[in-house]
Amino acid sequence: MALSIFFFLLLILFSILPANAQSYIGVNYGLLADNLPPPSDAAKLLQSTSIHKVRLYGADPAIIKSLAGTGVEIVIGVANGDLPSLASDINVASQWINSNVLPFYPASKIILINVGNEILLSNDLNLLNQLLPAMQNVQKALEAVSLGGKIKVSTVHAMTVLGQSEPPSAGSFAPGYQTGLKGILQFLSETGSPFVINPYPFFAYLSDQRPETLSFCLFQPNPGRVDSNTGIKYMNMFDAQVDAVHSALKSMGFEKVEVVVAETGWPTSGDSNVVGPSVENAKAYNGNLIAYLRSMVGTPLMPGKSIDTYIFALFDENLKPGPSFERSFGLFKPDLSMAYDIGLTKTSSSSSSQTSQSPPGGKATTSMGWCVPKEDATEEQLQASLDWVCGHGIDCGPIMPGGACFEPNNVVSHTAYAMNLYFQKSLETAMDCDFSQTARITSDNPSYNNCIYPRAGGLEIKASGER
Repeated sequence: MALSIFFFLLLILFSILPANAQSYIGVNYGLLADNLPPPSDAAKLLQSTSIHKVRLYGADPAIIKSLAGTGVEIVIGVANGDLPSLASDINVASQWINSNVLPFYPASKIILINVGNEILLSNDLNLLNQLLPAMQNVQKALEAVSLGGKIKVSTVHAMTVLGQSEPPSAGSFAPGYQTGLKGILQFLSETGSPFVINPYPFFAYLSDQRPETLSFCLFQPNPGRVDSNTGIKYMNMFDAQVDAVHSALKSMGFEKVEVVVAETGWPTSGDSNVVGPSVENAKAYNGNLIAYLRSMVGTPLMPGKSIDTYIFALFDENLKPGPSFERSFGLFKPDLSMAYDIGLTKTSSSSSSQTSQSPPGGKATTSMGWCVPKEDATEEQLQASLDWVCGHGIDCGPIMPGGACFEPNNVVSHTAYAMNLYFQKSLETAMDCDFSQTARITSDNPSYNNCIYPRAGGLEIKASGER
């Protein structure tokens, strides 16, 4: 119970923090398009949001310079083709740092250099052999200009680096990669740098298109999946994938190496024969992901902290090769308008934090009311929602035996309390009171007797009548 109360207070704290304090929310800024806005306009857009980090695939000087003085933290990348020269000559690494870092730092807050992108996936033995030496030379070049430790050095991996990911506790690296990875992991451990990975629940859904898998991938209510080794019930694919990576690190003796998510996202459209891409699903995935990160619950194997996560992507990239959905991951359109609203703008964040004032008469309400189950929702649907909410760090103590809201002891009553508590800790958008279309927003105060439905800000709601 004490732990639940701790998470409850932590959620309230983060619901009232300014948007720019959410340093774990990042975005990928790709350039494979011919219709992107000028970097200066993109920088202004980023400043209007709660996005605190930007990942570049290269080191575009115009973008890096445009972010100077904004406080936005920047991840830059070394092209795969540059690895051989960087690995063979420390002077080349020094020249790279002199050209791509020193002219901009510290006004532009470069925090990480990714040496190569998904090199292991390429199966190019030449690049594989030169990855670690290239990383080491970039690190030495940073140390030579007193930036060692201030700017970290890593490389980005695809999820295919794992040979096993289910159950999450049995996550392990593919045998063919383990020898090469050992040196890289030792380097990351010694330099305090993160292991950077690209988990995509979207691709997991493409390989298993059952409705319950979609809900599992979209952070929506679902039956959950139990890890047969630990007994932990996972309620979303993101947790399962990230914990599988953590388990793989642990199996190699590097469980203290931080995990950073370099890419994750969901496309808004795709070819007619591809099930999954849609604005509705993209909004659900990215919106629920952000709410989940803001909750600071963490994953089951890494609780109590948010993982730095870079959503793919800032804009659609109309020149990107591959299936059509690859060109439809953008959070924003080239004209800087939102592709869909997931509460990233500072205006929406601040407005949601202004809903905690009490109106005259002592009846506290939110700007949108309370979230309760729909009358036609089945007990099975409500039980899935109840399990999901209580498994995401929400304090469900009041609906446990002895709690003020335990009676009446039925699924409808308990789920109503849990749904509303989750809603009040969210940005209070209609999307946060959806629960797979089994919930609705009401202006009628659902509190009764001594069962007080709390709201953001921690103020009490005066009950009126019985339920």
